[in-house]
Amino acid sequence: MSQEAIMRPGKLILVPAVITLAVTLLRLVGELQGWSPLFFNRSAGGGGALVGIAWLVPVFGAYFGWKLTRAGSGPGGTGRALGLTLLALALVPVLGFLAFQAGVDQNSFTAFGVFVAGSIAALLIALRAWPALGRTLFSYGLAARIPVALVMLAAIFGNWGTHYDVAPPNLPEMSPLAKWFTIGLVPQLTIWIAYTVVVGALFGIAAAAVARRKPAAA
Repeated sequence: MSQEAIMRPGKLILVPAVITLAVTLLRLVGELQGWSPLFFNRSAGGGGALVGIAWLVPVFGAYFGWKLTRAGSGPGGTGRALGLTLLALALVPVLGFLAFQAGVDQNSFTAFGVFVAGSIAALLIALRAWPALGRTLFSYGLAARIPVALVMLAAIFGNWGTHYDVAPPNLPEMSPLAKWFTIGLVPQLTIWIAYTVVVGALFGIAAAAVARRKPAAA
């Protein structure tokens, strides 16, 4: 494979995107069939389930970082890339802390807006840390999260009883479309994309450091 092909996000993310879609569909089937909650948590948010695409981000972040570095598209400066990524990682918790200190109810739509805005800001910072990796992770994030948003749309309208459609207990009554927009579309395309780029970048930078130490194959 040529270096140009490796560095093209569409080609680089193809296999990871297919694997991620397969995990999403496996999780959906597991929840619909009532399989073990340890692997397929059906509660709101679905946190901690061992089958989930969030666990893939560090793996593919490292993979992308390694591939890009070996193809000659590594970070211009590792220190700068790491510093910006750590800044992006800290931004959302800091903004959340400041909002709560200011009296914002953590279960309110205002708090939700703070986290969404913070995620977008963190995403923009992380994209500047290592642009080639940032673009790749952003493309992968879209490929991973758009299918989840579509699954959530079907699950909410079908009332499937999975983590894809079960709302947090503090969510007020609303139409299915508004519910999907609030707990599906917006979080998937902001908070989760930012998570993918920022966390993926941390592991990608670590992989780049290792790749630079390893001699190229003759």
